[in-house]
Amino acid sequence: MWQALSIESWKARGTSDLSDVFPIVSDIIEQVRFEGDAAILRLTARFDKVELSDLRVSRAEIDEAYSKVEPDLLDAFKFARSRIESYHRKQRPDDITLFKEGGSSLGWKYSPLSSVGIYVPGGKASYPSTALMCTVPAKVAGVRTIVACTPPPVHPLTLVALDMAGVDRIFKCGGAQAIAAMGLGTESVPKVLKVVGPGNVYVTAAKVLLRQEVEMDFPAGPSEIAVLADSTAMAENVAADILAQAEHGPDSACALVTDDPGLAERVGSIIQETAERSGRRDLILSSLKGSGYVIVKDMREGAATCNDLAPEHLSIQTADPLTLLPLIETAGAIFLGDHSPVACGDYTTGTDHVLPTGGNASVHSGLDVLHFMKRSSVQMLDRETLSMLAPATVKLAETEGLNAHADSVRVRLKK
Repeated sequence: MWQALSIESWKARGTSDLSDVFPIVSDIIEQVRFEGDAAILRLTARFDKVELSDLRVSRAEIDEAYSKVEPDLLDAFKFARSRIESYHRKQRPDDITLFKEGGSSLGWKYSPLSSVGIYVPGGKASYPSTALMCTVPAKVAGVRTIVACTPPPVHPLTLVALDMAGVDRIFKCGGAQAIAAMGLGTESVPKVLKVVGPGNVYVTAAKVLLRQEVEMDFPAGPSEIAVLADSTAMAENVAADILAQAEHGPDSACALVTDDPGLAERVGSIIQETAERSGRRDLILSSLKGSGYVIVKDMREGAATCNDLAPEHLSIQTADPLTLLPLIETAGAIFLGDHSPVACGDYTTGTDHVLPTGGNASVHSGLDVLHFMKRSSVQMLDRETLSMLAPATVKLAETEGLNAHADSVRVRLKK
């Protein structure tokens, strides 16, 4: 179960999964494209084993969901929401930034997307935290219309979290058909400009196939963690973080990168003992089949190894984690020190837990306010600056054969 890990096997993990399901997902997308609600209702009955007459969640259903949630849990939701909102407000850029250059002004303007769709997984568990993590940054960005899809039967906790976060409309719809519904639009589900949120391989495949028709966030699949640790790390903490990610599901991936073989051995023993006592033993043992440890000569090589892994979560448990932070270039979220469990990032630090997986942290950032905004450049020139720019502008335009471009400059200088 706990063995030396091949970096190549980590990178190869799951690369064939998407291609395997592309034909199925492509068919689902086409059904939704041509049949709309009827296709979603049929697919929901087939995949979720739920017969629906209406995809929309009513206000009465939401109110009933609130009645099923304990007051202390509502307080926890409110606490988490406030933390997420506070963190993401610090990320939000000014709407307009202009700086003077002589008598002219250059800069940029940020504008929120007008509509987004949120996907919240369901099925075996409820993920109200994901509802908050996807919706609150969109609200902070200023998105006007937010819709959400989540598989039926919708858990009351998910409904409450979506409503509390400010979603405008909620639909009982899951899987690839939900992504298609928000990306293409149906009689009930409005078409949006962008879809965000994690999901299984079918959801991820739908995001890939629909990217030409609707903007998507990034592939966010099975959970991952890499722990970079030296001899000062507490084996119990390392093992606890690995087990926490392993319980997400059988496709989770966990790696310990260390220069201390003894630590790797101690962590493996704790994982084995804990898994045997766990009520989710089979799930944890299954997810750990593709997990293990990598022995490096020092922490600099360890940081390079972690960059190679590009994990969703990276926990640095060393004598001085801040000295290693500048060396890290590819990780969805970074947790420094002994007192920073990934679980707090999942719920209450305020940072977002919707993160790129499968090596995508090498090119994608985790979900944040900027995913819900777009930037336009701004320029306002005076006559003096135009005169200064004109010779090079005209020369370059004429070189490219765009004489009307050159004339648009000349005509202004003749006045």
